[in-house]
Amino acid sequence: MPGLPEIFPELHTQRLDLIEITTQHLQDLYHLFTNPQVTEFYQVIPLQEPGDAQKIVGMLSQRFKDKTGIRWGIAPKGESHLIGTIGYNTFTRGHRSTIAFALLPEYWGKGYITEAIAAIVQFGFDVLKVNRIEAEVLPGNMASEIVLRKNGFHHEGLLRQWMLWDDTHYDINMYALLKDDMNHK
Repeated sequence: MPGLPEIFPELHTQRLDLIEITTQHLQDLYHLFTNPQVTEFYQVIPLQEPGDAQKIVGMLSQRFKDKTGIRWGIAPKGESHLIGTIGYNTFTRGHRSTIAFALLPEYWGKGYITEAIAAIVQFGFDVLKVNRIEAEVLPGNMASEIVLRKNGFHHEGLLRQWMLWDDTHYDINMYALLKDDMNHK
């Protein structure tokens, strides 16, 4: 059955390198996940200082090791600092996966997330052999909804109190892209 490789796979697009997130990125993660514009619609472990981002690195590394998820750091082509993250929070081999992404505001509206989503969608269908890729979007996050539609995702509906975070239930809009959708483009 197909799945995640043993060695972390880097992906490359015209303008981006999708790379493994390591301890060298603690400051980048802190900068990203303490930005109120980024976290307005994105639930994240609270960070008080850059070293706290080690919890995120550890969690992402464990998901990859356990073969249950993968998260790339988004870096400008040829650079090692991160401007965002993207990946699969959950992954069921041969069935479905859920993507998540975050990007620093100064890079919004320039097509970077559209480019990164296209790369990981191809990885999901070609390497992971999933049939369905989902994205859970909090109501009001219009920017994420627009970028998902640009990548062919379809809005399937509002799931009431679908997400539980920090003892609070949240509604989410479910978006999905099926492998068959890609065959009809």
